[in-house]
Amino acid sequence: MRFRPRVSGRAHVPAAGPVLLASNHLSGLDTILIPSFSPRKVQFLAKASLFESRIGGWFFRQIGAIPVHREASSAAQSALDAGREVLAAGNVFAVFPEGSRSRDGRLYRGRAGAAWLALETGAAVVPVGLVGTNRALRNPETGRPDRVEVRFGAPVPLDDLAGLPAGRARREATERIMAAIHALTGQQLADDHASGGRGA
Repeated sequence: MRFRPRVSGRAHVPAAGPVLLASNHLSGLDTILIPSFSPRKVQFLAKASLFESRIGGWFFRQIGAIPVHREASSAAQSALDAGREVLAAGNVFAVFPEGSRSRDGRLYRGRAGAAWLALETGAAVVPVGLVGTNRALRNPETGRPDRVEVRFGAPVPLDDLAGLPAGRARREATERIMAAIHALTGQQLADDHASGGRGA
């Protein structure tokens, strides 16, 4: 691949059973890198407009994308329902808990969709840290784009949240998931949510 990504931690992805890959989101390249380098086939959501051309539709289906109409009022719930179906079938589903791409390279607060999916399905949550995919942002020390890296982390423990009230469990799970992603990327943390984000 053109960007010569460095990939680490693939052994953290369970060989069987439902897995939720929860990643930071820096660029459009992210949706290609994750399914390309995951040890298992990955499905994820993509804007329905990306499927409109023959080549685009073929490409995104080949890499496991599921079309979603984001302009619909029910888009957020439809996205969660699609992810739940993938996980209920014992497969791998990838989400960006920030809800939208980070335009300044910071890691934004997570939304509750990823935690809801994990707690609803019992899927193993594997954090993914993407580094350098926002290649327009240059390293201030070297003046060159950062090396692209895909880092799979150890599954985030959530089993102890089963007895908590649903809202509290989702908040705690979201915090743990985002902390695990941050540990992989070392990004500067933002105090708010990314603009334009939706639930998952």
